[in-house]
Amino acid sequence: MTSTPPKYDVYGLGNALVDIECALSVETLAAIGMDKGVMTLLDEAVQDNAIAQLNSRSTKQSCGGSAANTIIAISQLGGKTFYGCKVADDDYGQFYTQDLVNCGVDTNLTSHAPEAGVTGKCLVLVTPDADRTMGTFLGISAQLSEADLNPDAIIAAEYTYLEGFLVSGENSKAAAIKARHLAKTAGRKVAMSLSDYNMVKFFRPGLLEMIGDGVDMLFANESEALLLADTEDFATAIEHTKTLAKAFAITRGPQGSILFDGEQVLEIAPHPVAAIDTLGAGDMYAGGVLYGLTHGLSWAQAGHLGSLAAAKLVTAYGARMATAELQAALKQVVGE
Repeated sequence: MTSTPPKYDVYGLGNALVDIECALSVETLAAIGMDKGVMTLLDEAVQDNAIAQLNSRSTKQSCGGSAANTIIAISQLGGKTFYGCKVADDDYGQFYTQDLVNCGVDTNLTSHAPEAGVTGKCLVLVTPDADRTMGTFLGISAQLSEADLNPDAIIAAEYTYLEGFLVSGENSKAAAIKARHLAKTAGRKVAMSLSDYNMVKFFRPGLLEMIGDGVDMLFANESEALLLADTEDFATAIEHTKTLAKAFAITRGPQGSILFDGEQVLEIAPHPVAAIDTLGAGDMYAGGVLYGLTHGLSWAQAGHLGSLAAAKLVTAYGARMATAELQAALKQVVGE
């Protein structure tokens, strides 16, 4: 166990995916043939075919992946972060690495030459109801393994944050479990996100392996928490989640969210907005909460920051917001 003050607030581990986002109608989405409102893993040919059906619609590219979105938000708020991931030696990989660096995030990508292959991409289709449908080709990110971990950075971080999407590959799941072990052995904390309803639906045993004997902080939305607890009763889901994590956050969309700080359940009020794109809302919420917990904010303030930042995010397209806007949200919370 280390007594050294942490160098990083949060070390994140997740899939490196270049987000390709496009707004379209529900009818066009149905014609493409993707399941609305969830993330579906695709092979490269199927994803390429879906992209081809967009008929030259305007698209927006950014460095993405669930944990990456969270880590970038923490960095924008002023936190010190590290992101562990895997990209290929192609144009998308170079774009991804440079985008992380531009966001002030330290990463393993700058310490070694990338391998040959194809960088992962996530096709994000946003319908007029603000719902987001994701079709993901993991590419070389599917090969993420323990070899891609940076143990020194994990040991030097107050929190290690794991995305639930890592459960879909045996090697990436093993890497997440190893990262959790390294952090715990060093006396650091571990946070994790369930990431997506389909991850809970199809990979529940693997997620429980990643959680192991419990994490310090767990993030989920209401549908994921209910499914993980195998119940339709929210109170029962809360009690079940207490057996998996010392503390947790469960987002409930327009109903706001709840935080369990280890002793009491706190209700975090929503910030009503006209949402046009919910991509990354949960990631942004986690970023706000983790920044708050690592920078002396109260649990209520941390939850308020996550809620406010997520609300502001969904009023525009994309999983990222301007740094000045995010820092303005922080000032609003701290000043209250």
